Amino acid sequence: MSFSADRATDLTKAVRPEALAVPPSGIVEVFTYGWGRPGLIPLWAGEGDMATPAFITEATTRSLAAGETFYTPNRGIPAFREAVTRYMSGLYGQDFAPERFLCTIGGMHAMQVAIRMALSQGDELIIPSPAWPNFAGCALAIGGVPVDVPMGLTDDGPNGRWFLDIERLAAAVTPRTRAIVINSPSNPTGWTATRAELEEVLALARKHGLWIIADEIYGQFVFDGSKRAPSFHDVMDPDDRILFVQTFSKNWAMTGWRIGWLECHPSLAQTAENLIQYSSSGVATFLQRGAIAALDHGTSFVEHQIARARAGRDIVCDGLLATGRVHFAKPEGAFYLYFKVDGAKDPMALAKRLVDDANVGLAPGSAFANNQNPWLRLCFARKAEDLAEATARLVRALT
Repeated sequence: MSFSADRATDLTKAVRPEALAVPPSGIVEVFTYGWGRPGLIPLWAGEGDMATPAFITEATTRSLAAGETFYTPNRGIPAFREAVTRYMSGLYGQDFAPERFLCTIGGMHAMQVAIRMALSQGDELIIPSPAWPNFAGCALAIGGVPVDVPMGLTDDGPNGRWFLDIERLAAAVTPRTRAIVINSPSNPTGWTATRAELEEVLALARKHGLWIIADEIYGQFVFDGSKRAPSFHDVMDPDDRILFVQTFSKNWAMTGWRIGWLECHPSLAQTAENLIQYSSSGVATFLQRGAIAALDHGTSFVEHQIARARAGRDIVCDGLLATGRVHFAKPEGAFYLYFKVDGAKDPMALAKRLVDDANVGLAPGSAFANNQNPWLRLCFARKAEDLAEATARLVRALT
């Protein structure tokens, strides 16, 4: 039998509509277009250029050497959940219990579990836009309906600020709305919610009985000297309907490890565990050992990462602003610059042109919002030399 003869066969008609509704990633399209080009500086993905530090990898190596290669509890090994509890209690100044935390295959898995807990087929998920495309994709995959609500922008200059328009959010609520996802600090804009904005969202959710899915994975990446960004932990009551997703990817340079956690009310833990059982059946013990080392011994590394990101932000902002064609609100947090270019109309075409002309990889704004405004996203979590060179190349290509 020759399988090559079946190339013309189309089996997509047999696939369920929810799966077909999930769109390809615009970020991946540019990544694929530019992948492997000699000398290209890749600023398209949400990760830095630092490898996972040795104190984390060595903890994993010790675990493997000790033979910790067997099945794990779906919620995570007790030592992992206790380490998360210590970390969260220290960061937020509150007393947390291990029963609130469950280990997941990265932040995306935590997001999938949260959305499955909050939405049924046909239910609506409100997403302030522009936003990480995986929120919408995750909802579509289970038959949910993502509803983009544009964020406001006070000004497109460096002194401007993205903000939540609470009236737009309220107007988007329908009888089918079940949840609102809030990502702060934000990918891609760098918007960082104020305490007042979080209180407004919480009041809206309480009024309509909605879930809040809180993506606060960049919570320590803030540039105003604060220890962390404002959080729903600062304003919520214990029985509020809030699900938190977290990951080790950003703080501790562990993007390829695929480990994170879901935080929920203890009464929901069994439901979340069941969803983990039937999706991943848990996370390897040796990965959890590395994660424990990150939580317990990673403070100075996280501080170093944030200092690099702050310096990187200034390099790219100052350099691109000098073109006279680039406009942005200077990011308050995370490690992305979301900017638009005068005269450009198609962000995908622009991103590919910059791969060709500047040998720099950026993500198109069309991956983060439904409109086709000429926005691009640049990740500045890299060493200063690379960012200075990438900025110089972009300036030449854009002027």
